[in-house]
Order: sequence, then structure tokens, then C-alpha cells
Amino acid sequence: MLKHHEGVRYVPYRCPARLWTVGVGRVIDPAHLRVPFDRRLELPIPAGWDRRLTEDEVDALLQEDLQRFLPGVLRLCSVAPLSNRHLALASFAFNVGLGNLQNSTLRMKHNREDYEGAADEFKKWTLAGGRELPGLVTRRHDERALYLKA
Repeated sequence: MLKHHEGVRYVPYRCPARLWTVGVGRVIDPAHLRVPFDRRLELPIPAGWDRRLTEDEVDALLQEDLQRFLPGVLRLCSVAPLSNRHLALASFAFNVGLGNLQNSTLRMKHNREDYEGAADEFKKWTLAGGRELPGLVTRRHDERALYLKA
């Protein structure tokens, strides 16, 4: 699901949030997240990343990310490991960040066992760079559907 929605890119590019990204949605320099949106285009590509990655490198980056996001969701949400809800929440967190998941109404409703209410919260997270993106609408629909398959 992550590869489908994030896509797989072997050469760094700027995502809709104007962050240097590579592989399966890996933000190359997380410090760039603290730079105001309107100044991100000024940021150069981080040193050593202006190249084409191999498939093995992309897969290794994805595994590193999953080692952070899967346990991160378990820490924040009462959910069975590798259940559909866990995977849907992990996909969501992978896209918006664990901090945004932590502070979200989605998480609050989930942890109160309001699963229908939590599922409806996915639909509220479809903006990037201040505009609604069709790809995020589709992704949130898919995450919501997986979440409800519990």
C-alpha cells in the first residue's frame, strides 16, 4: 500500500510539501520539516543524495522507515500489531508524521474505541501545501477502508 500511494522514486525529487524526498516517500532531511513552507524551495538537495539510488537502497530505506513507524503507531494507539487498523494507521503516520498522528482527532477517537468516528477522520487529511490533492483523497479512502476491515 505504501509503494502504491507513495510511489517508488530512485532519484530525489520535491514532494508536494516541497521537501527533498526519495525512495518510498523518505524525506531526506527531517530538519527541513521545520523550515517554513514558502522557504523550502530555497533548500538545496542534501549532500550525497544527488544521485540515482539502487532498488536495494530504496528497499533498505523503506525497511528503516517501517522500523520507526510500525512501533511508533503501537506506542501511540491501542491496536493489535499488524492488524488492518495498525497498517492503516501506519500508512497514515508514514504520510503525515507520527507527531501529527499523536495530536490528531483520529488518534483520540481510535483510542476511545470510536472506530467509525476515527475512520471518518481520515477524510480530513487530504491537503498538502494548502491544497487538496486527488492522490491524498484516494489514499485516505484506501486507508479508511483498510481501517474498517478490522
